[in-house]
Amino acid sequence: MEAPAPVAPSLKHWRTTLERVEKFVSPLYFTDCNLRGRLVRDSCPVAALSSFLTPERLPYQRAVEQNFLPAQIGDCFGPTWWTCWFQVELIIPEAWVGQEVHLIWESNGESLVWHDGEPVQGLTKEGEKTSYILTERLGEGEPRSLTLYVEVACNGLLGAGKGSMIAAPDLEKTFQVSRAELAVFHREAYKLLVDLELLLGIAKGLGENNQRSFQALYTANQMVNVCDPAQPETFAAAHALASRFFGQRGGESQHTIHAIGHCHIDTAWLWPFKETVRKCARSWVTAVQLMDQNPSFIFACSQAQQLEWVKNDYPGLYARLQTCALRGQFVPVGGTWVEMDGNLPSGEAMVRQFLQGQNFFLQEFGKMCSEFWLPDTFGYSAQLPQIMRGCGIRRFLTQKLSWNLVNTFPHHTFFWEGIDGSRVLAHFPPGDSYGMQCNVEELLKTVTNNRDKGRTNHSAFLFGFGDGGGGPTQTMLDRLKRLCNTDGLPRVQLSSPGQLFSELEREAGQLCTWVGELFLELHNGTYTTHAQIKKGNRECERILHDAELLSSLALARSSQFLYPAEKLQDLWRLLLLNQFHDVVPGSCIQLVVEDAMRYYEDIRSCGNELLSAAATALCAGEPGPEGLLIVNTLPWKRTEVLALPKPGGAHTLALVTVPSMGYAPAPTSQQPLMPQQPVMVVEETDGSVTLDNGIIRVRLDPTGRVTSLVLVASGRETIAEGAVGNQFVLFDDVPLYWDAWDVMDYHLETRKPVLGQPGTLAVGNEGGLRGSAWFLLQLSPNSRLSQEVVLDLGCPYVRFHTEVHWQESHKFLKVEFPARVRSPQASYEIQFGHLQRPTHYNTSWDWARFEVWAHRWLDLSEHGFGLALLNDCKYGASVRDNVLTLSLLRAPKAPDATADMGRHEFTYALMPHKGSFQDSGVIQAAYSLNFPLLALPALGPAPAAAWSAFSLSTPAVVLETVKQAEGSPLSRTLVLRLYEAYGSHVNCWLQTALPVQEAVLCDLLERRDPAGHLPLHDNRLKLTFSPFQVQSLMLVLQPPPA
Repeated sequence: MEAPAPVAPSLKHWRTTLERVEKFVSPLYFTDCNLRGRLVRDSCPVAALSSFLTPERLPYQRAVEQNFLPAQIGDCFGPTWWTCWFQVELIIPEAWVGQEVHLIWESNGESLVWHDGEPVQGLTKEGEKTSYILTERLGEGEPRSLTLYVEVACNGLLGAGKGSMIAAPDLEKTFQVSRAELAVFHREAYKLLVDLELLLGIAKGLGENNQRSFQALYTANQMVNVCDPAQPETFAAAHALASRFFGQRGGESQHTIHAIGHCHIDTAWLWPFKETVRKCARSWVTAVQLMDQNPSFIFACSQAQQLEWVKNDYPGLYARLQTCALRGQFVPVGGTWVEMDGNLPSGEAMVRQFLQGQNFFLQEFGKMCSEFWLPDTFGYSAQLPQIMRGCGIRRFLTQKLSWNLVNTFPHHTFFWEGIDGSRVLAHFPPGDSYGMQCNVEELLKTVTNNRDKGRTNHSAFLFGFGDGGGGPTQTMLDRLKRLCNTDGLPRVQLSSPGQLFSELEREAGQLCTWVGELFLELHNGTYTTHAQIKKGNRECERILHDAELLSSLALARSSQFLYPAEKLQDLWRLLLLNQFHDVVPGSCIQLVVEDAMRYYEDIRSCGNELLSAAATALCAGEPGPEGLLIVNTLPWKRTEVLALPKPGGAHTLALVTVPSMGYAPAPTSQQPLMPQQPVMVVEETDGSVTLDNGIIRVRLDPTGRVTSLVLVASGRETIAEGAVGNQFVLFDDVPLYWDAWDVMDYHLETRKPVLGQPGTLAVGNEGGLRGSAWFLLQLSPNSRLSQEVVLDLGCPYVRFHTEVHWQESHKFLKVEFPARVRSPQASYEIQFGHLQRPTHYNTSWDWARFEVWAHRWLDLSEHGFGLALLNDCKYGASVRDNVLTLSLLRAPKAPDATADMGRHEFTYALMPHKGSFQDSGVIQAAYSLNFPLLALPALGPAPAAAWSAFSLSTPAVVLETVKQAEGSPLSRTLVLRLYEAYGSHVNCWLQTALPVQEAVLCDLLERRDPAGHLPLHDNRLKLTFSPFQVQSLMLVLQPPPA
């Protein structure tokens, strides 16, 4: 009788057993005898390889017509941003019949495989996609020779940074194809690898103190015992062991993870816009292949702009996406044109993101999005909940607040309430990522990290390579399917955003509410980086506002005028594109900045043409002298000093009065007596200058600093005792890593006041309508500043017109105004309203906001008095104790080494006020600074009388937008958008001179409110507002006279 086989000892050493299994699946160790080494059964080189190199991004049809020359594996090509096309001839050996055959392609560039004129697979080593399946089983009569084309972009998944990811691109970098061969893929070996890697993940993730962990490790060890990589017939026994383990189910209380395929593609970042188009194609064609092979796989995709690019450049792929959408596998999300920045765009621009995005999704995919999807933006405005609700969205997903540097955000699932009281259901995937790889560690983190345990038992899990594209892989899907319901782990289901939020809504009864902004405690340098982009954004928002208003008025007044709807949509889409969350923040490479500046110039140029065309239409048929039309695009009457153009390019100053949202003829040369005190300019013997217009009196020291700012009527001094305002300060600005993104708290410890030379201050305008003084200031050996300080007749604020020649490295320029005001909080304008932030550092939540953002104004007030700081193109700011600070310029060197270098022009203004900032007109003053009166040439006679299209009965309500309703370009329906700006309940009468036939409330997407009909009394409409409420209404105009 034979002796029994020796029994392996039951006592196992944790570390040696774990490492034994790791080596069995390792791609580095023992590949001659381990399982990983058996993934490819056989291989052979491609039959022929030829290539064609081009600096252009050519469409397929043009590329394949080029002259391809013989190429070898390992040949270098480039430089960065070029493209190398390869023609790949394949002959599959006859001996491989019945086998699964792949093309293996490895390159340090991003690749796209084309077959029969269509893209079929994206390949990138960084995205773990290096093989294209030619056939899952080669048939007897199947063709064994074919030709493929592979388009290789000379950039990696995350650009081509020189030395580090976020460094400026290495423009001399070369690329190569390191592997191109046919291979027989061993599918059964692959399945075992997936199982063993998961078992290892469970063992390590649950740890040595967990029973299930040991079960996973022992199962893996036993699989290694029974599996001989050289004998595939042993694989079945090993597979059975794994199936027995994974088949043991969890309990009913297990947390459910909703695994949603995703591929976050930055619309531009470390690569230019045009490369993003190809990234979309590479990523989405791969996702479509996965959808075809995995019917339960659902892929969520945001950003209408990217889909439109693919529609135009890859129509075949786009048709496949639409087919997948009909099956419910391709799910458009977000509802916006791009994933915009959440802080800097205006309220109207944010509305347009949804208006353009939702209309696109409805037109192209048959329905609008029900979730706002913004996973990677640097903070979220407190007006977003109201804007979302107005655009048909009540669900919000992001994860960026997991990047907070100081404080851990207390929730993953909660209600988010905006400044008007609107609430949406918000969810942050607890795994703190939108690019999961589907390993066990991530699944366990999703459960353990969830900060709403007990309140909700469902979480999102977004998987797929992101930022630079790539998306999910088959391996990720195989892991998730294997772990769908395994004891010791959360339950995993392939799901959709809609399914996830439906479950969360069912559990919403115990959720907490977060009120106000979602402030990201990181990346607050992006409020200031690339000042020219910020300026372009603010200017173009103004130009489009003005062009829409004047075009609307021309439509109402002229039967011949055609509203330029298509052109305005094109310009808006350019602006919305530039508001992507790595463009307007300035966190992109130089190529992107150059594109963005061209887009701004296009908007300026075309927008001004539209203004001229509308002005011409408004003047048509009106009697009056030829000359200028003075236009006020704001909803209140304005009397201001304006520089009117004269023949030969000169200008003359005039005091003009223009009614609200209307026009007036230019004043004649016989100027009436000034009703207000003229501006007085006094130059003292010590070199100081005083400007006084009877409302405010400002005194400048001989270097241009403000030593006194007095509200004349009360005699109240604004500048803190013993301090000076308009003090420029430089800081060292060296972050920990994210150069263009971050300014760190410790930069405040390096404050260096810039001291000017006495005697540089000189009088400019000597008074009357305008008084001014100007000075020069050497900021450093390489940078200089010149400034004109201007006070106009009747103006409640003093302006600081500033020009800077900036050549610095890692410096931050700010300007400070210490105020004789005491308050624990300051007010900052945001979209359609304002909010308060602390001026102290009591808690970590307070001092984490050492640098914040605002739009046109910030204000520090105590009871009865305050000081407002206005600006025309800045966003970074802070108020600490009593010092108001405006951030002006930075000088980061990555990812754009030229960021902010060169000449800058900007204006800020200082406005002391009696009473609250609301009652004293700060909001209106900031608008006036940003929307100057327009002096438009009238090609024919200019109207002889002033005319107002709209006016409001209360200054608490702002008529923000007047535009033609979406839909028909021939429509005579206007849309008006108004908001309550003070934070009050108020009734408002809207007066109009337009021939209105019908008025009805609508939402932000311009869908009529069935119960929103508004009665019209003597061309007046009554509206009722709650604090910071945004309302839209449609005015149907009467048909023009025949």
